[in-house]
Amino acid sequence: MTELWSYLAQGPLLWLTLTLIAYGIGDWAFRASGRRPLVNPVLLAVAILAVLLRLTHTSYQTYFEGAQFVHFMLGPATVALAVPLYTNLALIRSAALPMLAALLAGSLTAMISAIVIARALGVDQPTLLALLPKSATAPVALGVSEAIGGSPTLTAVLVIATGITGAIVATPLFNALGITDYRARGFALGTASHGIGTARAFQVNETAGAFAGVGMGLNALLTALLAPLLAPWLIGAY
Repeated sequence: MTELWSYLAQGPLLWLTLTLIAYGIGDWAFRASGRRPLVNPVLLAVAILAVLLRLTHTSYQTYFEGAQFVHFMLGPATVALAVPLYTNLALIRSAALPMLAALLAGSLTAMISAIVIARALGVDQPTLLALLPKSATAPVALGVSEAIGGSPTLTAVLVIATGITGAIVATPLFNALGITDYRARGFALGTASHGIGTARAFQVNETAGAFAGVGMGLNALLTALLAPLLAPWLIGAY
């Protein structure tokens, strides 16, 4: 059995299959719980795969040879957001100015608050650089991190953690604050928690999902523009 596992573990199809099964288990648990935010399918899938990789002593490089096919689908999935965006185009146009104001406030808050808190806790400079773009969608965040001297690998972890955290706490937080407008809820979630937050917004309401997609896209653009400018000021990186 050990030899058989060693042989199978080297094949990309095995890890692709296990990734899909792990997410399937997470999605089943999410639905069975009544779609509770704490039972996040992405979080459960990550936990299952982390335990499995640890128990089998499988390297990330070996795992990613299979998982890269799922990673590739991030691009088409992002483009597919155009469908609900088009459906809700009239609503988006009517709220254009408030959205731009919220975008600037949200993007700056996401970057500045993370660095200020991390510096107060004594986090070192390389980690701060990796942390700066954590609220942008993964492809943009990795590119920004590399451009300003951060670790793209660490940024990837922080991006996922940010998305999962936002997806879990957003609905209870919005309810506690009395925010009922799905446009505001979705846009805030997409701006703060990118793709994972956008997926959660679509689970709640289509309008929220559409505005989350707008927030995710615009925040990615704004983060790419502002992060290199803010890094020297916030971190003293250069």
